Formats: sequence, structure tokens, C-alpha cells
Amino acid sequence: MLRDTVLADNGRLHIDDLEGENEWTQLARKHWGSTVKSRKVKSEVVKNEIWDVLDNEGFPFRSLLILENLQLLESYLWPGYDDASTNQHVILIALLATVKNRENLQVWDVFAKDGERFTSLFRRVLSMSLDSSLTVNIRTHILSFLICAFQSLDNGLIRKECAPLVSISIWQNLASEAARERKFEDHPQSKKAWRAAARKFDAADENSQAKLRFDRAWLYSLLLDFISRLKESSIGASKRSRRTLVPAVDLILDYLVYCERFLEFLTDLESQLPTRRYVNTLIKDLNLLPLIRLSPMFDNAENGLFRDLFVLLRHFVYFPIDDNSGVQHTQVQSYEEHCASLARLQRVSLKNFKEKLTILALSNYAAIDKKEELEAHLEPLSDAELVALTELLGFRTRYPPASNVEVGRELLLTILLSTHARRRTFRETMRDLSILPTEAALYEPSLLRNEHYNGSRSLAIPKLNLQYLSAGDFLWRSFVLYRCESFFELRKEVEETIKRLQPQEMQLSNKVRFDGFSRMAIPISKPAIVEAAPPKVGCDKPAFVRAEIGLDVSKLAESVRREWESLRQDDVVYLLAVDPKESSQNLTNGHVAHATSHDFGIRFLRAAEVEQVLDEDGRVIRDVLDVTASGFMKRPRFRRLLVKLDTAAYKHDIARKSEGQSDVYDRINLIIRRKGRENNFKKILETIQRLALSDIPVPGWLQEVFLGYGDPTSATYTKLSNRIDELDFRDTFLDWKHLVECLPNRVIEPTTNEQPNINPPYILHGITTTNPEPSRPSKKRRRDEVEDPRPVQKAVKASTYQPPNNGPYPTDAPRRNQIRFTPVQVDAIMSGSQPGLTVIVGPPGTGKTDVATQIINNIYHDFPSQRTLLIAHSNQALNQLFQKITNLDIDERHLLRLGHGEEDLETDVSYSKHGRVESFLDHRGHYLAEVDRLAANLGAPGAHGNSCETAGYFNSVYVVPAWSKFWDYANEPETSASEIVSSFPFHRYFSNAPQPLFAPGIPKEHALDVARGCQRHVERIFTELEDIRPFELLRTSRDKANYLLIKEARIIAMTSTHAAIRRQEIADIGFHYDNIIMEEAAQITEIENFVPLALQNPKDGQLPLQRVVLCGDHLQNSPIVQNLAFRQFANLEQSMFLRFVRLGVPTINLDHQGRARPNIAELYKWRYPRLENLPNVLTETEYLRANAGFRYEYQLIDVPDYKGTGESQPTSHYFQNLGEAEYAVAIYQYMRLLGYPASKISILTTYAGQRALIRDVLGHRCARNRLFGLPRLVTTVDKYQGEQNDYIILSLVRTTRVGYLRDMRRLTVALSRARLGLYILGRRSVFETCYELREAFVKLFARPNQLLLTTGEMFPAQRLLGDEVDATEMTGVEHLGQYVFEMTKAKIESLKAGAGALPAVEETPEMMNVAGEDEGFGGEAAEEEDEMEDFDGIT
Repeated sequence: MLRDTVLADNGRLHIDDLEGENEWTQLARKHWGSTVKSRKVKSEVVKNEIWDVLDNEGFPFRSLLILENLQLLESYLWPGYDDASTNQHVILIALLATVKNRENLQVWDVFAKDGERFTSLFRRVLSMSLDSSLTVNIRTHILSFLICAFQSLDNGLIRKECAPLVSISIWQNLASEAARERKFEDHPQSKKAWRAAARKFDAADENSQAKLRFDRAWLYSLLLDFISRLKESSIGASKRSRRTLVPAVDLILDYLVYCERFLEFLTDLESQLPTRRYVNTLIKDLNLLPLIRLSPMFDNAENGLFRDLFVLLRHFVYFPIDDNSGVQHTQVQSYEEHCASLARLQRVSLKNFKEKLTILALSNYAAIDKKEELEAHLEPLSDAELVALTELLGFRTRYPPASNVEVGRELLLTILLSTHARRRTFRETMRDLSILPTEAALYEPSLLRNEHYNGSRSLAIPKLNLQYLSAGDFLWRSFVLYRCESFFELRKEVEETIKRLQPQEMQLSNKVRFDGFSRMAIPISKPAIVEAAPPKVGCDKPAFVRAEIGLDVSKLAESVRREWESLRQDDVVYLLAVDPKESSQNLTNGHVAHATSHDFGIRFLRAAEVEQVLDEDGRVIRDVLDVTASGFMKRPRFRRLLVKLDTAAYKHDIARKSEGQSDVYDRINLIIRRKGRENNFKKILETIQRLALSDIPVPGWLQEVFLGYGDPTSATYTKLSNRIDELDFRDTFLDWKHLVECLPNRVIEPTTNEQPNINPPYILHGITTTNPEPSRPSKKRRRDEVEDPRPVQKAVKASTYQPPNNGPYPTDAPRRNQIRFTPVQVDAIMSGSQPGLTVIVGPPGTGKTDVATQIINNIYHDFPSQRTLLIAHSNQALNQLFQKITNLDIDERHLLRLGHGEEDLETDVSYSKHGRVESFLDHRGHYLAEVDRLAANLGAPGAHGNSCETAGYFNSVYVVPAWSKFWDYANEPETSASEIVSSFPFHRYFSNAPQPLFAPGIPKEHALDVARGCQRHVERIFTELEDIRPFELLRTSRDKANYLLIKEARIIAMTSTHAAIRRQEIADIGFHYDNIIMEEAAQITEIENFVPLALQNPKDGQLPLQRVVLCGDHLQNSPIVQNLAFRQFANLEQSMFLRFVRLGVPTINLDHQGRARPNIAELYKWRYPRLENLPNVLTETEYLRANAGFRYEYQLIDVPDYKGTGESQPTSHYFQNLGEAEYAVAIYQYMRLLGYPASKISILTTYAGQRALIRDVLGHRCARNRLFGLPRLVTTVDKYQGEQNDYIILSLVRTTRVGYLRDMRRLTVALSRARLGLYILGRRSVFETCYELREAFVKLFARPNQLLLTTGEMFPAQRLLGDEVDATEMTGVEHLGQYVFEMTKAKIESLKAGAGALPAVEETPEMMNVAGEDEGFGGEAAEEEDEMEDFDGIT
């Protein structure tokens, strides 16, 4: 039974489960193991040895997971499936497919090669979903399989099977022909589709007609069966219990879980336009929502999840959208539609029931659109009249007997009231959801179900699908999910903090004392309410409520006190009333018990926003220096915090107090703060909420692609009318040969009669010209006629020009690109330089960042009036991109970096807002000094370099006329070169040029070119001073910074988190941009992708975006979401990048890597079949030579238990492996003794617990020893995506099971970080059993299990990679440790003898404890949360 599934063992699999002597492994060896010659499926084996065992146990997820890992599906069930297979065989396939989906594995690839057999299988599953002879438990599992299928409509195999089930033919089941005709009147195009479906049916043969009948009746039959289940009561269950010998309680639970799954299934259909288009009409026709609302299952208050799922389904059923066109209704349109339904009710009432419904017919709409009032109007009608009214309005009043529906007065009234009463819109519901938490919001049962999700039940939260109904629908889903995730994280932190504080009740005083300590909390007395402002017009809550809180900081360490003093304005803190906690159990997805705030000692929780931190004298803390008369710092004892309380909660609390209940604020005794990056949820939620309420549009050209319907290629530049046919590619191409190589399918022709080998820069003409569509060949082609397979080559014209001379100084020379881009990289640059959407898939080491910077460079120069926004998920990635941009020919005054992390840029120039302002002012002094030099050159008296204004006057009065006079003379035909040189008016000014301006005997043309360069140099001085002039006039630093953002900067960079936090502030000051480029786009959640698109206010109803460039790799890590429910059930880890790839949006796949040795690249090349190597990794010396001291350039080292222990778990999800930690540090020490630079070595691991352990071992053995020092970085695989190093030591940690590395995306990241050497520490027996990872590990397993070292070599090695050499085998960590010890001892003795010197101290990021932490959308993500509790059931 399902109950047994829920309560099954939730432990994860161990290696013994897959290699031991349990019943499943023995069965696998016998029937489908690698040694079995014939794997023919035997029905008795399927029935007796697999099905019966699972059935008796209630299909526990653990057993199914073992069978999935043992490859029962791939190796036995599916290869042996045919039309004669038993039902048990089919159901087992469906069960294992569902397990794969639960484990985030590829589900449908197994079936892809045999579509015909899959069609047979799928039809069998559909038939069984209607089979009432199957147990409800089995039908629930089948329904889970169908849910998985309908969520995979991007797969052609699945789409082919699912699409007919939700086509217009299901309208055959509507209540009447009249009901169908009314739909045709509303949507005439639907009638065409209906007629086409009828013609298809009429033209089909008998077998095809039977299939079509089944397709159009399947969903209708399933709905009727569901309706009948709603009537299941304890009496009905008892009857079935006696027949089936299943306990009645279990059967009721089975029915409940089935109905919950069915509501999830319907919600999935309603939430995507292709499945909703005709299904929504059928659901409304069946009056499904009123039937659910009146069912005994809904009436049972204990069925909270069922009720919440009903609310979610109702939201989508009534979502304000045109089901046919997909256009979202505005608020006005929604109200007009509501009024039209009321008008129709009034007309029918007046015409047919004038005596009883005259008042209803003559009332205004506002008087009859409330349920109570409308019900009172309908009360006079008899039952027969009510039936007649319902039928006249077009509602169904008759149902098949099998549905068990009794059409009574209550049902009819519910149908009429639910249709005509005014419903709250999703915007109104979203507006009223609290953003600041209270204890009630944190411990709402619907949220608690998400906390311990195990897959045995559905969840009442929206999912992020392939498609959305509208931008508003997407924002609503994102808001709900992000709010849930934020409150989940906050609740866990609050509970952990209270646990650390150890609250105890003082019996005599009834007060609470705190025996523990947390740096994030301080006990306080009740806050003092300072001011409560009256409500604003139209509001019912105070405009603001200000309170003062006293903080006793006398006992805090200085570092902790400073953290409290550093609270900034608008930071959120939490005020709690805490009593000693009571023991309890948490609510899980199996619904064992309900947790409340009281169970953790939390009586009340209120949020407040910081205004100021004051000292005891009321002075702002940042303006105060606590110094005594003797000059020493005095120890502060008291701080005061001015905060703004949550006004909605305050209003509720005052109302509560007026009812005689206790004052919430009198009981507050604790204040809690959070780290800044984890506490930004309020501003992000406000941003999402405002976007949803303001109807911010998606750019018109991107609308359909973003929502997921229509032509997925429609947003690419080749399909847009504003594509550009002529572009200057500047330094993209290094020479003519490079140009020809990069356009292999095009004929390159010079625009003039010049020689083909003209020099760059190149302007390409006709780059968007498409060939005419070839005529469709006749079906009656001559037998001897051969079709020409060669593609028609397009002609592209190329022209060149002489780049302008910018001046005589080295700083005037433009910086040139030196990268020889590949043809695919050039395709990406061309597409990114054009308007539209560009999606660039960049496998490891393929240079997607270089491509992005070149796109930015081209846009900057080709479109000088446009502005570009750069977005990345982390500061680290953004800095890498920005660092490369600063090396291009882009004026630094046009660059701006917003947010934190700018200080990590490896440049002397500050690119932050205030840094840019200071830079402008610094440049002002330099340029004004140049003006004084020009004045001295021209002999102009006066203080011309006094200000930008005086410099402008000087330019117009002296400089411009001087140039005009010179050019008038120089351009005369008879003027010679020597006369031009002698008449040049700025000899004195340019006397400090590094070489003479005019060489002796210079030709006239060259002399004129030099003069033009000098003029450009001078003009640039005054242009920059003109740009600087506003900073002289603006007074406040805020005004200067905002002016810089909205007027001066042309390339603006920020993280996605900063964009979400500051969206409203940035948009309100008038910020605008034309292009957006996202780095790491596959690592950014979809809402993080969307907010930067809407970082400006619309113009003429549209966002003025011209280009969107997404760079990323969906085959590497996805966004990190800690909670399993949000990650797997709601799909919150989905990125827009991945969704676009799944939808079929054209991608440009970079196909040449230049990072790793070819042998190392082979470890992950199986993920990228077309990935090749760049010439540098094939020819450069460092790639050809071996790694000194190592036999192999990569190796998997099998690490046995160390001191009898493998992996350990000191706390939940905190995995460590001491043996691998010691081994990793020993390898690092060995490499350092051989002379490897510490900065060239990084140590990676798959768990944060292991990272901490390795750092501890390094601290003991290496940190204080000059021989070793610390490596460049010790971090986790997730945090190292986008990084690389020459040598990587990787610890896999796990010794009992694979862990989250079974997700191939993480393994790809882990294997692709090394350039020259990769040494992996792990347990071979664990990874040998993993089917998904076999492609990567087969190469690793081909080499010895033990580390092989070579002697007599120092870094760098002279040995070539393929040379044979004797090697010494390290039998274990103890052996290697002793080896390193002996080497260290010998090294020290050598140093004492005067041979050599200690290595220089290398400053590495690890030494400075900056591990490149990512700035996440809700804070830092701990990857061990990916090791969540096991499911107890089947999703």
C-alpha cells in the first residue's frame, strides 16, 4: 500500500545494495547482469520474482531505486518488451521511468531508438490508467508516469503521444452541440480545427478510427473516474476494503493520494497553453471545480493538501487569458468579461423568470457579484426552475451514471455562484501576500509540507514549466516559489539560532534567560514604539511605525559588536518573543505531524527594517569614534537601533490587543540578524511583485520565445526585419586568411577591384542575405537525375578602410584583439552583434568569455549611441568578463561596475560608481593641465585651465580657429609637405611626443595624417572635459553617481542579485539600455534571468531592448536551490538558458577547446561529441611535456578506508573523508617539493565538509612551512565552475554511494577544471556501479588504481608525455605520507648544507581566505543540501 511506501526506510543506497548478496543483486546477476548471455524476458521472473515482491512490500522507493541502479529498465525490461508483455511488465517500466525522473536522470533516452515500440507501451499505460480493476496505489504510480510525460513535451517522442490526448477532438465530450457552437462563436478559428479533426477521422481506416475515439475519450473518462473518486467516503471505502482485504484507513489514504496526484496532473495541463487550450473548456463544462468543492474529500478539514491543490487548480482554470490566442487579459478586459456574464444572467432571468428574478435583472453589477447577495436573489427559484436557469445559461446538468454525480440544488447554486461572483485576480492575491515574515507565515502548514518533501505526495506549489501562460503568470509563479524558499531558509536559521541560545524559563519571575550564545542574536527588552504615522489615503494600515531597540553590547567581542554596528539602512532584523521550546515532530511530505512556531519556543516573530544605529548619546554610530580622554578606545556598552516595523503586522497586533489579548511587543525579548547576502529577500520579492503588478512587457520580438510557444527561431536575427546587412567587424579577423577560414560556406569578395588579400579591419556587406528557397523537386523525377548535394554558397562582400590616426602618443594607439577566433566563435560574434536573441553554448575551455567580450567591443564601436548591460551570477564571473573588457579598445570612462566585488578586479582603476566619479575628477586635473600647455603653446593669456567651462571657451576661441587656419592652408593643392610642417600650430605642445611628429622628408599625405592624429588627440581632451563638466556642477555624490549611470556609462556591469535588489531604484532614475549580455546564464535561475531584462521602464509600451545574448553551458552546473521540493518538484533550478535549449531555440555551440590537454579533455568530451582541440593544446610545450614526478597526466586513485573509516558525517549532510583529505594534502606537498608553484595547484572536493577538513589538514601541515605554503584555492566543485588551474587534486569523498555526482552536470564541472594534470581521489567500487557515469570513468578505470610516481624529476619536466618511464607505486596514503616525509627530510638537510634556498612566499587566494564565494539570489548555497533525505514513495 501507499502507506507502506510513505513509511519505508528513507536511507540512501550503499555500495552493498548494488554489489552485496541481497535478493535484487542476485536477481540481476542471474537474469540481466554483464555475464548473462541471453537476457530474454521471462514473464514468470517479472511476475514472481520482481512484481510480487514489490507488491507485497508496497513498492518501496528504496527497492525501486536499487533496481533502477541495477539497470533493470535498460538491460532487461525495455529490451524485452513487446505487445505480448504482461501488465506487470508495463507497470514496472513506468515505475522505473518515474524513479529516473525523481533522480534527475534522462528518462526518455532509453526509449528514443524505438518509437514504434514506445507507442505500443504508452498506449498500454493509457489504457491501464482507466482500468478500475487495478489498485488505486498502482493507478497513482501510472498517473505519476503520465505527469512526467506531460512535463516533457519538448521531447518529440513524448509530444507525438500526448498531443492527440488534449487536442480539439476532446470537445466531442462537451455537454451539448450548443455548448460547442458557443465556443466556436467566441473563437472562429477553433471551428476550422474542429472540421479538420472531423475530416481526419472520416478519412481514417477502422483501426485508426478506434485509436482516435480512444484519444478523444481518454481524458473525459479519466475526469469522470476522478469525479466518482471524490464521492469515496469511509462507508464506501469499508465496502471496498472487505472486497480487497485492504484496511479501510489505508484505502481512504490511497484514494486521497490519487486525487491529490490527479489535481497536480490537471494543474500541469492548465498551466501550459498547448495543453490548456481545449482542456480548460472541458473542465469548465464538467463543472469540475464546484464538484470538488462540494465533495466529502474537500469537506474533511484534515485534507489540507487536497484543499490547497484545489486552490492552485482554480487559480489556473480562471487565469485571465484567452485560451486560444494566449493573450493575457488586462484588468479592464477581465472586468468587462465578468460584467458580460452578469448581463447574460440578467437577460435570461428577465426573459424566463421575470416574476421571481426581476430585482436581480434590474440590479447594478456591483449589487449582484457577491456570493451572498446573488444567492439571496436566486433563493425564490424552485429546484426545477434552478435546473432550467442553469441549462439556459449553458451549464451541464446531466452526468453519466458512472460518475455518481447527484445534480441537486446545492450543486446548481455552487455552479452559478462560482461563475458569476466576482473573483480576486492573481494580482490582487499577490499584492496581499506578506513579504515580511511573521511566525504564522513561517509556520504555515502549506509551507511546512515543502520542508521534508519525500515524493510520496504532491505539493500545492506552482511549477516552472517549459511554457508560461503570460509574463504575469511567470512572475506570479516565481514570486510564490521565491517567497517559499526565502521563508524556508529564514525559518531554519531562526530555529538554529534559538537552539544555540538555549532559552530557559525562570520559574520565579516567569521570564526567559538565554544560557547559550549566538553572534547573530542579542537578548533585548521590549522595543519602544516611537511613532505610528496615520494611514495614507486609500490604505488601512499605518504609513510607517518607528520603534527604538536597546542593545547591550558590553559583553560582545569587538568583532561581533562591529558586525551589529555595521547594520545598514533597510537591512531586515527579526524581533522574537521566545519561550522555552517544547519537543515536537516536524510536518513532512508524508504528513506525520504539524509543527508550529511554539514547538521551537517562538511565540511571536516580527520583521523590522533598520533606519539607524545610534550610540548611547543618540549619535549615528558611523560618525562616532569612542575615544577616552587618555586617547584609548573606550569599550562601548550600549547601542540603540532605530527601526521601522512591519505595518501590516502592527495593524494586526493592535487589533489583537484591542480584543483583550496580550501585547505582542511587550513580550519581545530577542533580536536576530542575518548575513547581508542571505537577507536580501525582501527587496527581491518587492521587485518581482512590482513587476507583476505593473505589467512590464517582454520585448515584442522576444515575447513568444520567452513564453515558450510559437516558432522558437523567431527571435534570431535572421528572422527579424531590423537585422543589419552591413557591419564593421574591426579587429575580429586578424587577416584575410582568417576571414576566409571563418566563413567556410560563403564566397568572400572585395567590394572593389582590389586584390583579395586586403588587410583588416573588414566591413562585411550582405552578411544577412539568405538564399532563395530551393524549388521543391518534382515527385516524378527522372531515374537518372542526380540531386546536387552541394549547398549554394552565399556571396559576402568585404571592404576595408584605414583606421584613423588617433595621435602620436602610445596611449593613443588602439588595443587590438589577438585571438584567432574559430569559425563557430565568429558565428557567435556575428549573431551577437546583430539584433535579436543569441544563445551561445560554451563547453569548458571554448572561450565563451572571449566571444562575449568581442561582441561587446563590436557593439561599442558600431553603435556608439547604444548602451550595454552585462550580467553574471557571481562577482567572480563578472570580474573575469570585465577584466577582459578593460583590455580592449574601450574608453574606460564608459565602463561602470555596480555592486560589491569591484575591488577584486586586477586593475589599478576603480570602476565602481564612486570610483568612476573620482576618476573623472582626477582626469579633470590632468586634462586642465593639458589645456594650460595648449594655452602656452598658442600664447593665449588667462587662466584657461581653471575649470571645464573656461577650457570650453578656450577651445572655441583659440584652438578651433587655429586648426581651421591650419587646414585652410594645408589643404591647398600647392602647399608642400615642408610648408605643412612649418605651419603646424602645435609643435611646442607635442614636443614631448616619444618620437618626432614629422620625420625628415615626410610625404605630404603622411604629414596630413599626422596632423589629423594630433587634432584628434586635442579634440579628445576637450570632449572629455565636456563630459566631466556636469560633475563640476552637480553637488552631491549621489547626483554625480546617478548622472554617471544614466548619461555617461555605456557598458554597465552588475550581478543578477544586484539587479534584482536595485531594480526599482535604477529604473526610477531613468536608466536605459539597448543590449544585455549574460555570462553564466545557465547558472542563473529564471527569475534572475528575467529581472535584468526589465531593469528599465517601458517606452511607448515596450521595453527598448535590441539584443539579448545568453552565454552558458546547460551541461554544467544548474542554479543551486537548497530545498528538494523547490528544486525537483517545482523545478526552481531551471534557468532560462536551459528552457530555451529545450524549446529548440537555435544555439551556437562552440566546438574547440584550448584549456586542457587532449587526453584530459577526453574525460568529458563524451558530453560534447563535436568538441575538438585548438592548435595550442596540440603544439605548445607545456601540453606536450609530462607532469614532473607523475607517471600519468590524470589518474583515479582508489583510496581505501583510512584507520578503518571511509566517509563520515559529523552532522547532517556534512560529509568528510579523512583518508582522501590526507592523500590530497600529501600529493600537494609532493608537488611543492618538486618545485610546482603553489599558485598552479587547486584542491577541489564535492562537499563543503571535506573542504573544511582539507583546510584543517593544510593548516597543520603546510600553512606555516615555507616549503609548502597553501595552494591557490581549496573549494568545492560547485564554487569552482568558470575557473581553471594547471593542476587539480579532486576528492570525491563518498565511499558508500555515488552521491550527487550522479548528476552528470556536476561531474562535467569536476573533470574540466584542470589544464595539465588531474588527480582524482575516490572509491573505485562505488563509481563502477553507476550507469550514467560509465562514459567518464571507463577511461579513468583503464589506468592503475594506485598512484604512480616517477623519480629523478623536478618541475618543469623535460620528459614528453608519451615517453616510457619506470614508476613507483604508492600503495596507500600511509605509503605516500612516508615518501613525502623522507623527501621533506632530504630537502631540509640539503637546505642546511647550503644547496638552494627556501621558495618565495606566494600569496594565493586561499592564503587570504577568499575562496570566490558566489553571490546567490537568496544567499550562499551549501551544496551538501543536495544530499537530501531519500524519497519514501514514487513521485
